[in-house]
Amino acid sequence: MARNLDVLLFLSLAVLWGLSFPAISVGLEYLPPLFFAAARYDIAAILLLVAAAIRVETWRPTARNDLAAVAGGGIFLIAGNGLLFLGQQTVPSGVAAILQGLIPIITALWAIPLLGERLSAIGAVGAAIGFFGVGLIVQPDPGNLLAGDTAARLLVVGQVCSVALGGVLIQRAGPTLEQLPLVGWSMFVGAFVLHAVSFATGESPSVDVIGPASLGALLYLGIFATAIAFLIYFTILEEHGAFEAALIGYLVPVVATVAGVLLLDESLGVVTVVGFGVVAVGFVLLKRHAIADAVGVGPGVVGP
Repeated sequence: MARNLDVLLFLSLAVLWGLSFPAISVGLEYLPPLFFAAARYDIAAILLLVAAAIRVETWRPTARNDLAAVAGGGIFLIAGNGLLFLGQQTVPSGVAAILQGLIPIITALWAIPLLGERLSAIGAVGAAIGFFGVGLIVQPDPGNLLAGDTAARLLVVGQVCSVALGGVLIQRAGPTLEQLPLVGWSMFVGAFVLHAVSFATGESPSVDVIGPASLGALLYLGIFATAIAFLIYFTILEEHGAFEAALIGYLVPVVATVAGVLLLDESLGVVTVVGFGVVAVGFVLLKRHAIADAVGVGPGVVGP
């Protein structure tokens, strides 16, 4: 029964996050990107902080390490997702989701200077292969890096780098605050930053853009793809660890791609699909020890 519940949680999270990419594409037809992103986290922050106030005895961050974790998570892990909304104005939802497969690789690279971790020769090869896969997905024009939607795809890569940095900064801070209020406060800070940038860039959403489609996309993202999804994610993280949780990122693009094709009439090129496979190979090389542990192979069997 427990194993079936684990599978159900894993698949539920993959579906919730996978559908978030086409939901963003739908909402962007009506709402300014940064305001849209901020409103998503407004909803999620309110829900999570209310739940934290009810369920957690100490739910306000007061210690320096907790404040540092909230700041790092809010600015980079949450507000950094504004780049995804900017990029998805022209990037297909499936491509944007596929690029998220780079997060574990970028996280490992951020951990070298910030957490003092080391990267072996094989790990470095895995990272390089991963970046090669991203090149296949982005498909830049060497003569003009801003041609077509290359710049938009690079914005999504920037979001991936920001999210990975936010995760490492939270780990570096070593928060003692429980996960529920930590995520809630991070989303509160991220929403505030996104609102500030939205205002500074002159975004001015009007009441007439609020309709069934835009409101549905916003509520889905805020409630299901963020508040509920993060609760599921941290349940998986607590029960099974970071490696198993990271594997969800390789199922999410499948859901997002299928949803994009069926709901939005999107399409993916063969090179993009190959690029995703190359990124996955890079991840396997970089995380080979965790994979060996997961399948019960002793570390001595796997090369350095």
